[in-house]
This record gives sequence, structure tokens and C-alpha cells, in this order.
Amino acid sequence: MFRKCLASLALAPAPTSIPIPIPRIAPIASQLLQPRAFHQVPRESRPPKILITGGLGQLGIECAKLLRTQYGSHNVILSDIIKPSQSVLENGPYIFADILDFKGLQKIVVDHRIDWLIHFSALLSAVGEQNVPLAVRVNIEGVHNVIELAKQYKLRIFVPSTIGAFGPDSPRNPTPNVTIQRPRTIYGVSKVHAELIGEYYYHKFGLDFRCLRFPGVISSDPPGGGTTDYAVAVFHEALRHGKYTCYLRPDTRLPMMYIEDCLRALLEFMRAPNEQLKRRVYNVTAMSFTPEELFAQLGKHVPNLHVTYKPDSRQLIADAWPQVFDDSDARRDWHWQHKYDLVNLVDFMIKDVQDNYINVQPEQQTLQI
Repeated sequence: MFRKCLASLALAPAPTSIPIPIPRIAPIASQLLQPRAFHQVPRESRPPKILITGGLGQLGIECAKLLRTQYGSHNVILSDIIKPSQSVLENGPYIFADILDFKGLQKIVVDHRIDWLIHFSALLSAVGEQNVPLAVRVNIEGVHNVIELAKQYKLRIFVPSTIGAFGPDSPRNPTPNVTIQRPRTIYGVSKVHAELIGEYYYHKFGLDFRCLRFPGVISSDPPGGGTTDYAVAVFHEALRHGKYTCYLRPDTRLPMMYIEDCLRALLEFMRAPNEQLKRRVYNVTAMSFTPEELFAQLGKHVPNLHVTYKPDSRQLIADAWPQVFDDSDARRDWHWQHKYDLVNLVDFMIKDVQDNYINVQPEQQTLQI
């Protein structure tokens, strides 16, 4: 499924050695940078050593593949609390990491000399509503741990946010980068909290905190409990059975993004020089569509596709979310550009699901995460 996205990086600035305590300052103008979206590598002149938490979720494995093409397999460490498949182990370093265990995280950072931390651990919207206490622990306490860890060890940290960080009082079409949020799910509340605590640590302590608000992310991996996951589930059901029951109304418009665009946005954002960023949290998106529009496009490939609509509690969540995401700040500040629209999204998703799940032997399917 994975296709290579981006290329190399630049050298680090030379360290200073003034013997009196002074505030940490930005790189001086005389330090040379490569053209846009290239990153100053921290610490010595080596590639960043990267830790990915929650690595066996929707984004982690593919993110690790992309980063390993850029920085080398040994420099990207995937982690989770789940037993990995053999294929995950064969693709690069994997370790156990519990984000609620601060001392354990400290040991990992010290032992592996971590420079960047990409924090994917979270309970998604629909799942979080079913277990609010656990969502608070994972999504809020876990963020506290990794933010404090990043401050302590001067890491560059990425924490994803979401369209779920907005609520019914937010403008929905379009939803700008800075506006009222007031979400009504614990997932959304926890993401607003992550955005604010990260920005606070940036202003208070100089933490290099970076956050992208992602729309619904579409990949061939089976659905993971998000409100936008109908746009993933329908491919699995349509290609296997020729039918699908959708839990959202046909006219429910939501922002979406193919996983390759999502991961390329993450990489470009992480590489962007600090002085290029006008804020620490950005909206990013690629398209907006309704279930009806998606199914119509998919129906061109599955002519006898039969869809029924049975809206459930997830409809209430979707009704409070943005319909169209305004990501003009990201396009202006660090030159974000999406690649995939609805037509080629459907083309690639059909191929991805068939190659990875439909046209594989039963024993191979057990290796999929």
C-alpha cells in the first residue's frame, strides 16, 4: 500500500558553549538551510532518532515506513503495548512503551537517544464515548506524560489533533484555523486540551510542539472506532459482499484525507524550520464529501453495490463536526498541498484493500494489523 513520499534533510546548527546560563535562542541568520520544508536536525550532525507511540494503530506502521525511507530503519522506533506481528518486527525496531509509565518513557528516551517523539496513542471518538475514564487516562494523562518528557529532554514532539476538536458552536463550512471549539465528545475535549497544553509549553518553556488537526484519514486498515470510519468500512464490505449499511445519513459532509497525504503532511510539517511556522497547531485537509458521493464513486467500480442507511449515535457526533476544513494557513506558512481527490482516493483504496485483505491467503491475513 505504501508509496514513497519525500526526500532528504539538512545539517544541524553548530552548538554553542557559552559558560554562563542564558536563554536558549533561535538559530542565527548565518546558519544555512536547504530550500523549503527541510529540517535542521537536532544534536550533532546525525539524522533524528524518532520514537512513535501507539504505533500499531492506523497511522503508526505506515508512518514508520515513510520515516525509515528518509532517516534509516534503525533511527525510527515503533512502540505500543500490543504484541506485534512478524511483519512489523521484520520492518524495523519495535519496543514496548506504555505512555502512562513516565519512568519507562524516560528510560526509552535516554537509552535510544530520542530526538523526535510522534505521539499517536489515543482512544478515538466513538470508542472514547464508550469508556470515558479510560479515554481520560490515555488521551489526557498520556499527553501530559509525553509533553513533560519532551520538555525534559528537549525533544521535538508531534501530537495529532482532529476535526473532532470542534463542536456545534464552531463554524462548519468552512472551519477556520482559529475559532470557537467547544467539542462535546471526550475525544474532542482531550484533543483541545492537547493543543492548549502544547502551545502553553511552547510559550512557557520553548518546547518544540507541533500539532496538525487531521480530518477523517482513509486507509486500507480495518476501521478503528472513529466516526469517519464508514469511509474505510465500505471498501471492505463492498469488495467482499457488495453491500454496506452506513451509520451516517447520506448527506453528512465531512473533511477527509487519504493516508499518504496525511503522512506526507506530517513529514513536511516536522521538517519545517521553526521560523517558518506562524502557529503550533494547523488544520490540514484534502477534500470533503458525503457518504452518498463516496458510494456513487465506488459504485462505478462495484456496479451492484447496495447501500442502506441506519444512522446511530455517531450521527450526533458528525453533526457537530466541520463540513469543510479551511487549511489555508498551512498552505501559506509551510506550503502544504494535497495530492489525492475523491476519484483517485477510490481508485487507490480499491487496490489497497484488494491487495492487502481480499486477494491474500488466510495465513497472510493474520499478519495484518
